[in-house]
Amino acid sequence: MLRKHSNNRTLRDNIQLGSLSAFSAGMVNVTSLIVFFAFTSNVTGHYAILAEEISKGNWYQASVVFAWIFLFFIGNFTSNLIIINFNKKNSYFAHSAPLILEIICLVGVGFYGHFFYLETLTETEIMIGLMLFAMGLQNGLTASISNFSVKVTHLTGLTTDVGILTAMFTKKEYRNNKLLRGKLSVLLAIAIAYLSGGILAGLIYFKVKFIVFFVVSAVISFIIMYEYYKLKVTKFMRVKRRKYALKASLTH
Repeated sequence: MLRKHSNNRTLRDNIQLGSLSAFSAGMVNVTSLIVFFAFTSNVTGHYAILAEEISKGNWYQASVVFAWIFLFFIGNFTSNLIIINFNKKNSYFAHSAPLILEIICLVGVGFYGHFFYLETLTETEIMIGLMLFAMGLQNGLTASISNFSVKVTHLTGLTTDVGILTAMFTKKEYRNNKLLRGKLSVLLAIAIAYLSGGILAGLIYFKVKFIVFFVVSAVISFIIMYEYYKLKVTKFMRVKRRKYALKASLTH
């Protein structure tokens, strides 16, 4: 799910990564919408707000929104900087490090929000920025290692792709295309997981408030630990096969 890169990934890898990442992104976005009245899993709306604030001459508000967009950009940049520099040395580290940074950001928001948040404007602006940075990290990671097949923090492009594929499937030759059917499976898995995560976050938040960010972090931690487990099992099986092959060659 995390170790494989680009064209080496299987359909199952992309569905697993897309579903779990989209689930956590949905939780983050709905929680931020409830608490801060702001979207934090994408920046499309923020570009519109930036243009509006500039046209009104509200330069402070415009600078804040620009900073949010920049932080989302920096999150994407940081993820890919890590992947580019460490992928050949240790792909597991290169692909899990952005998620670890994301967990740190979300735990920080959850901890501060639960114990110290006074609902001031400055606090809100900073926490929104931190969440956008975290979502940029996640989106940059999933898009990069999946060769842009998996984007989980923004569903506009996804819905467009589903519409295009649905239209294509009215033709028999496209319905029989395995790659296109696989792509649709990934897109639908992401959409369902995102919506499910958002619904769960809404239900949880009204009971535990900012603790929901710890739940999101647990979901992301599961991705990291599951892949670590798979890495160890794969290594163990590889060693075992080598020993068996060596034993068989000595016997003969």
